[in-house]
Amino acid sequence: MSAPVPFAKAHGLGNDFILVDEGHAPRDASAWARRLCDRHLGIGGDGVLIYRLKTEARTLGMRLVNADGTDAEISGNGLRCLAGYAVGKGWMPPRHVVQTAAGPRDVEVEVLAENRFRVATDLGAPILESGAIPVALAPPAARVVDHPLDVAGQRVRVTATSLGNPHCAVFLDRVADDAMIATLGPALESHPFFPRKTNVELVTVTARDALRARFWERGVGPTRASGTGAASAAVAAVLKGLTGRRVHVECDGGTLEVEWPEGGRVRQVGEVEVLFEGEWLSA
Repeated sequence: MSAPVPFAKAHGLGNDFILVDEGHAPRDASAWARRLCDRHLGIGGDGVLIYRLKTEARTLGMRLVNADGTDAEISGNGLRCLAGYAVGKGWMPPRHVVQTAAGPRDVEVEVLAENRFRVATDLGAPILESGAIPVALAPPAARVVDHPLDVAGQRVRVTATSLGNPHCAVFLDRVADDAMIATLGPALESHPFFPRKTNVELVTVTARDALRARFWERGVGPTRASGTGAASAAVAAVLKGLTGRRVHVECDGGTLEVEWPEGGRVRQVGEVEVLFEGEWLSA
């Protein structure tokens, strides 16, 4: 029998992750992560956060492996989960930096209870240029707003952005139902317009400072919330002139606060909860 693998389970508004120290994770983590994320045969989660901690140097890094075993650049909710967990364990101060595949991200953690945290995150400046998102647009464009795509037997208009990982937002008059998510989500995720696939936000504007968003995440499927997805939805709404630069994004699992100052970086605030710690016993 292999040695048990210590882990923690945490979530941000229902978007849940399994946190494992890199010393206990295999180098080829794809099949291993799929098993851990399986909600019937494993621990259950939208992804595995493999973290790198150097306590003396007070440095923290993360690698995200999606539920389907693919690597992703960053997760806003996952980033906040790891930051809260590290502060709760006394490994990191309330203000610290997490190294991600998309670059360093500053966080500020407020302890609400022993296992609950409110975390403010600097998600960086949004990437808007078509080739950098990336999308397959010729000639390249400085912004990709309301671009028409034929998908799943219908024409939709997508606004594409990136916060280190690719996103597209589709704006709707009514909140998307489960059937629409199940149809448009996977079709857009793997559409040829997105060479690295994409995360999908189905967004409804409910007020000048409020959005209702539902998500299909690349490599995961439908999720109850998405940190970078909520931020990208807010950026897309600003680009389309539908909201101000400070909005509340209501997800299935709760609300995230997003602010994008003109010419500045995206800041997001939301709660996370560490649910339990345990040991994975299976090989």
